[in-house]
Amino acid sequence: MNSKASTQTHTVTAPFSGEPIGRVPRAGSKQIERALGIAAALHQDRDGWLALHERVAILDRTAKLIEKNKNALAQQAAAEGGKPLIDSRAEIDRAIDGVRLAAEHIRADAGQVIPMGTTAASAGRIAYTQKEPRGIVVAVSAFNHPFNLIVHQVAAAIAAGCPTLVKPAQDTPLSCMSFIKLLHEAGLPDPWCQFVLPENNELTESMVTDARVAFFSFIGSARVGWMLKSRLAPGTRCALEHGGVAPLLVEADADLDKAVPAILKGGFYHAGQVCVSVQRVYAQEAIAEKLTKRLVDGAEALIVGDPTDDQTEVGPLIRQAEVERVDDWVQEAARSGADIRTGGRALDNQCYAPTVLFDPPDDAQVSRKEVFGPVVCVYPYAEIDSAIERSNQLPYAFQAAIFTSSLDSALRSSQRLNASAVMVNDHTAFRVDHMPFAGLKESGYGVGGIGYTIDDMQIDKMTVIRSDEL
Repeated sequence: MNSKASTQTHTVTAPFSGEPIGRVPRAGSKQIERALGIAAALHQDRDGWLALHERVAILDRTAKLIEKNKNALAQQAAAEGGKPLIDSRAEIDRAIDGVRLAAEHIRADAGQVIPMGTTAASAGRIAYTQKEPRGIVVAVSAFNHPFNLIVHQVAAAIAAGCPTLVKPAQDTPLSCMSFIKLLHEAGLPDPWCQFVLPENNELTESMVTDARVAFFSFIGSARVGWMLKSRLAPGTRCALEHGGVAPLLVEADADLDKAVPAILKGGFYHAGQVCVSVQRVYAQEAIAEKLTKRLVDGAEALIVGDPTDDQTEVGPLIRQAEVERVDDWVQEAARSGADIRTGGRALDNQCYAPTVLFDPPDDAQVSRKEVFGPVVCVYPYAEIDSAIERSNQLPYAFQAAIFTSSLDSALRSSQRLNASAVMVNDHTAFRVDHMPFAGLKESGYGVGGIGYTIDDMQIDKMTVIRSDEL
C-alpha cells in the first residue's frame, strides 16, 4: 500500500426518505495500514491478550448496554436499513441474546482431553487442548441486518480473543459504529475492535487479502465472496455467507391456516431482503390455486411504507437500482408466461409492491436467482418427488421448508432436499442465533451461528506431556 491518508467522509441516507441521517469516516490506505499494524501488534503480544474472564465480563456488560439503548438502536437500524421497526426491534433483541451466547460459549468451552496410552507409542503421556485466538479477524458485513450481523461477526471475534477490523455495508454503517462504541463503553480497549470503511473496493480487497489477516468473515453476495476467497493470503481461513433461492413445499394435506401467514412472513419480511427468504413455493396442484389466492389476499393487506412507523410491515429496498432490477425480473417472468397475481410494480420511496407470481418458467430469473426483493413465486406440482427435484436444480442450497401433516412426507423431504436445514411446518427464514447456519454449494462456505463462528476463529492448541509417572 502507499501512504495515502483519507480526509473523506461518507454520508448515510435513509432509503425511504432519501434524507441524510449521519456521516462516517472513510479510510485511505494509510489508515488501513495503521489499523492492520495495531491489530497485528496486539496479537503478537501474548502477554497482552484479553483474559477469558475479561472477555466474558466485557460481553456481559455489552449485552446490558444494548438492552438499555435498544429502542434507539432499533430506530437507527430501521432508518438506515429500511427494515420495519417491528422487525428491527426483534433484531436488537436477537443481538442481545447473541452477545450473551458468545459469553456463555467461551465460559463453557474448555477444550478436551486427547486419549493417550491407547497404544505402546502413546504410553506415558497425557494430552489436552486449550483454545487460542487464531489472529486478526477482518469482518465484512451486509446491510440487511445492520446490527445483528455485526454481532454475529464481531462479538464472536471478541469472544474468541481476536483483534478485529470490521467493514460494514456502505449503506448501513451507523449500527456498526453504535455496536463498536458499546463494546468500548463496556471496557473493550479501543484497538481491539476498529471500524474501517475503505474509500473504494480496491482498498477493501487489499485489507482482506493482507498476509497478516488470520480469518476473513464475509456476509454478502456470492460474486464478491468467492472472488475475495480466491485472493486470500496463504493460511487465511474464512467463512462466507451468501444467499439462496429458498424452496418451500406445500403438500395437499398442509394446514393452510398455518402455512399462509408463515409464507407471507418468510417471503415479505424486510421486503424479501433476507438470504433465506421464501422465494419458490411448490404447491401440490390440488391446493395451488387456493393457496395462491390466500397469499394474494395476505400480500395485498400488508402495510408498505416508512420503516420507522410502528404500523409498517414492508419497507423499502435498500437502493433505487434494486427496485429497478426486481421490476425487470418480474416483468421478464410475466413476458415468459408467469401470471402476476398481485404487485408487480414499483411504489414511491424505493418500495416495491409485495408480489405473487404464479407458475413462472424454471428458466426465468425469478426462478433461478435470488430475487432479494418482495417477490414470492408459486409453482404447481403433481408429485412431491418432482417438487423436490425442481427445488434441487439450482447451484444454491441454504434453508428449505415443507408444510405437511404427513410425517413420511416431512421426513422424505428432509432427507432429499438440498439444504443445510429443512424446516417442517415453518418458513425457510426461521433462525435462532445458536443454531448452525450454513450455505451449501454456491450459497456459502463454513458454518455460521455464534458458537460455530467462535470455534472457527480459534485454534485447538494441544499440549502433550510425557512423564515416567504416567
